[in-house]
Amino acid sequence: MADRKYLKTLGTAAMITAVLGIALTHSPKGKAAGGGDDTESRIQRGFAIAPVPLNLVGKNRSQVGLGSYLVNAVGDCNGCHHATLSASSPYAPGGNPYQGQPKQVEQAGYLAGGTPLFGPFFIPRNLTPDKTGRPEGGASFEEFSAIMRTGVDPDHAHPQFGPFLQVMPWPAFQDMTDHDLLAIYEYLSAIPCIEGDPGLPNPRPIGTRCQ
Repeated sequence: MADRKYLKTLGTAAMITAVLGIALTHSPKGKAAGGGDDTESRIQRGFAIAPVPLNLVGKNRSQVGLGSYLVNAVGDCNGCHHATLSASSPYAPGGNPYQGQPKQVEQAGYLAGGTPLFGPFFIPRNLTPDKTGRPEGGASFEEFSAIMRTGVDPDHAHPQFGPFLQVMPWPAFQDMTDHDLLAIYEYLSAIPCIEGDPGLPNPRPIGTRCQ
């Protein structure tokens, strides 16, 4: 009788263990704890932190969301590529977190380039799409990927320093996967176009980039 009771208890414990194991395996928290894929959470976070309205027409929504996460939460691309309009930072008046204010990015200059952060020679480029809908003023993904992988400046803006971009941290970006680079490209194609080609040897006349 005691043996039968022991076996019954053992069987119940085994069943509970199995049920808990299945629950943990199929729960999002279980997957994350086990080193599983958390891409979906990054996509959702990317949309939540995007500081400008996004044009998703014809875009891969998942890539745009992931691209926003990489550009805004990981790369801080706007930290260098913002166009300072009303303050000396990429943040809107009253939205500077370094002054204890709720963070708010200045939308009008988001990734538009032109702020001379690195001396008179190195002017951050405008990363917003042009009238073709492609980012960086009309770059194809192949061109964009080549810049990120090799650091070679197709505009030859600083021939006195050689063919390579000198400030942009492409040696870090070049180790990203093709999937991540495509996500960044897709996101940059979804943000609003802003006029101006700062840092280019032969900039287009104002008013012709976006129209």
